[in-house]
Amino acid sequence: MIRLLQQVLDRGLEINERLAAAAANGFDWLFRHEHLVKSGQTEFELVHVGDPMTVRHYTLDGERAIELADGAVLPIRRRRHAVPLVLVPPLGVTTETFDLMPNRSLVRYMTARGFKVYLICWGKPGRRHARLGIKDYADRMMGEALASVRAHSGVDEVSLMGWCMGGLLSLIHAGLQRDSRIRNIITVASPIDMRGGGMVAGVAQALNTPAMLIRKYTDLRLLAMNPERFHTPGWVTTLAFKLTDPIGSVTTYWDLITNLWDREFVESHSTTSNYLNNMLSYPAGVLQDFLVKVAVDNKLADGEIDVGRKISRFRNIRSAMLVFAGEEDVLVPASTARGILDLVASRDKHFELAPGGHMGVILGSGAQRAVWAKSADWLVSRSLAQPKSPAGTSASKAALKAVAGPGGVR
Repeated sequence: MIRLLQQVLDRGLEINERLAAAAANGFDWLFRHEHLVKSGQTEFELVHVGDPMTVRHYTLDGERAIELADGAVLPIRRRRHAVPLVLVPPLGVTTETFDLMPNRSLVRYMTARGFKVYLICWGKPGRRHARLGIKDYADRMMGEALASVRAHSGVDEVSLMGWCMGGLLSLIHAGLQRDSRIRNIITVASPIDMRGGGMVAGVAQALNTPAMLIRKYTDLRLLAMNPERFHTPGWVTTLAFKLTDPIGSVTTYWDLITNLWDREFVESHSTTSNYLNNMLSYPAGVLQDFLVKVAVDNKLADGEIDVGRKISRFRNIRSAMLVFAGEEDVLVPASTARGILDLVASRDKHFELAPGGHMGVILGSGAQRAVWAKSADWLVSRSLAQPKSPAGTSASKAALKAVAGPGGVR
């Protein structure tokens, strides 16, 4: 009887503690939401400042180890691998994509694994950036970003890792430049074949027939239209993404209510929802290019795409390639993502299927083990120093001149 009474008292105390915690967390969620959001907390230095693109460099100075999502502790490797790693996020999302929470941060993880980590921040495009297209991002801005990385690091060769459109921009840039200094490329959930299945491919196929009819019977040309007329605010991007999983967008709040007592869960939920609720606008010029050239004409599946007056050809790419797709990705399934391996001239190329949907594959709880760790392991042996040639030294000097003025590197 006494034992049963003790169990009842213990259970009552536990319930009271949870109710008190839920009340405190609920108050913070309603009135002090900014204190629950933990994204973008890793310190960095700017090595390039443009409009709207900047480049960040991460070091984790003053830290000895980082905590991971599963509770494990990863010591920071201070001896850096020779080849810098450049992270390339997609457009339409904030840079917090790769620094979502301290224990779920790709920039922190890769820095702790010993890589010189740089991140391209595409900025927050407004109406005045509406005319920016693929050539501006994949050619000009990517070129400026990599020049600044080479100048800052003193190393000519780089590795690129891009999620979704970030992977596409990396591939298009590499196909344009025939740049042997891009040693490794990792893409995660980047759509190549718009007839390969999935929601993105389905939308592309739905647009194909009316687009063909418009071309055949009218003189209307989407690429000739003024992109400033089609500028849309960031909330449109947020709405479009949530409509890909409308039920999940609602049930996530039920998960919050049932776990309101758990501070860690509330912080994670608040950080993720803040990220999803603050997506950015796409420059209309980029949407025009992707709508016509990628979605309707499916040019990426043919292995080349015109970028301004230039042509990016994937057969020019000889970098080592690692391609990931999400097992539950309804937007960009494996059949849509893996086609790049048949188009590049790379001999060292691999495909991996990882758990998670379109976001989960790079940001989810399983991403650290299935994507981050595998990417780091794969990169280690492919990031060894090579003897410098006279040509390499000249290239480094040229990169330095591209981003340095009288006052040094910007």
